[in-house]
Amino acid sequence: MAAALDIRDLFTGTGAFGPTEIAALVALLGAEPPAHRDLRAAVKELETHGERSPASSVRLGVGQYLLGRWHDALTTLKAADGGALAHYYQARSLLALARAGEQTTDSLHKAGEAFAAAQKAGYEAVACGVGAAEALRLAGQVKEAEKALAKVGPSAESSADFWAEKATLAADMGLPMADTVGALEKALALDPGHPAALFAMGVINDRCGNDDEAKDCYERAVQRYPASLGALVNLGILYEDRNDFAGAQQCYKRILQVFPDHPRARLFLKDSSASGSLQFDEQEQKQRDRLEQVMALPVSDFELSVRSRNCLQKMGIQTLGDLARTTEAEILESKNFGETSLIEIKEMLATKGLSLGQFAASTVAEEVPYEPEVASADEQEIYSLPITDLSLSVRARKCTTKLGITTIGELIRRTAEDLMECKNFGVTSLNEVREKLAERGLKLRGD
Repeated sequence: MAAALDIRDLFTGTGAFGPTEIAALVALLGAEPPAHRDLRAAVKELETHGERSPASSVRLGVGQYLLGRWHDALTTLKAADGGALAHYYQARSLLALARAGEQTTDSLHKAGEAFAAAQKAGYEAVACGVGAAEALRLAGQVKEAEKALAKVGPSAESSADFWAEKATLAADMGLPMADTVGALEKALALDPGHPAALFAMGVINDRCGNDDEAKDCYERAVQRYPASLGALVNLGILYEDRNDFAGAQQCYKRILQVFPDHPRARLFLKDSSASGSLQFDEQEQKQRDRLEQVMALPVSDFELSVRSRNCLQKMGIQTLGDLARTTEAEILESKNFGETSLIEIKEMLATKGLSLGQFAASTVAEEVPYEPEVASADEQEIYSLPITDLSLSVRARKCTTKLGITTIGELIRRTAEDLMECKNFGVTSLNEVREKLAERGLKLRGD
């Protein structure tokens, strides 16, 4: 059913819209990332309707909830039809905000009342009972939560939500780890993608040092929408530990899409971005250093025929770098340098990952003088501005200082290769300079 689901029609149409259809939508969101785009488009379309019916408000509120927009969902659902679905997703939105640290004990009490109202209006009893127990637990009333969960009834044992909540309660009450793990395993047997159970199992593996298992649990947990904030934070930290800074940043950005001012996500994103840039620049610098070492190797260190050695000496070629900057045509112009010697030279360079004439183009480029176009008065005014007006990062600013660049005009006379010659000036810094110049309609020489 999920594969054939028309998300737009589900939200903007007049067909059935209940727990079965929402479950199918959640399954689709977890299996097909493009479905998130369709959900956002459907929600946006509903939001543009000037006047909505109470039934349309229910659909919109549920959509906002699934997108993690819980404040909007609460506002929308309060204006809905007052039915079971509206009450249930008001309660779920309140719980989601509580888990994010944004709600009070009074709000959790309201969540319990909303679950009770949903059940009275005909919503599935087990889901409402488990939700009410979770609200009590989040309010710190663990004993009351345990009693509420026990009242749900024997049919609850076929619910993954029930076992996930039972596992969390066991952990909060300090029961043996086996009790918690056993309940989580039952939850995941019923629903292998249950986000709360996967998050809890991920935390257990995390604490036991089973990083691979924890990472797998968190990755599966965040496939469900709305994603668990705890799973996103923990997954981001695990990615950072593995130097996967791009993956970590994606986790933190997903949190900030819902909570733009989330302090931990903002801090972690900033640190991860800085670490990722630093690591990239350091790796790039190491590669450059290794290349420079290879280029500096003297040709006398290699076994060459007497003819080849004499020819290279006559041409003034002393290092592998000299060879890499010399074209094949230039080599063959040398007297007594034939095909046999050429093959010998190429094979020697290949052992060090180089080729003849590999850097010849850069040599030619350096010899071409820069002839700037005649600038207008406005352009000359911009060119005379100090480099500090670009508000570059500390790393980029230090590199421009080392290169003796003090004005914007001096900067645009440099090529990207010129800037990259400065130690610690990597691709990240280069892109930053290009972006700052682009804001003023400028670019580096050669771009």
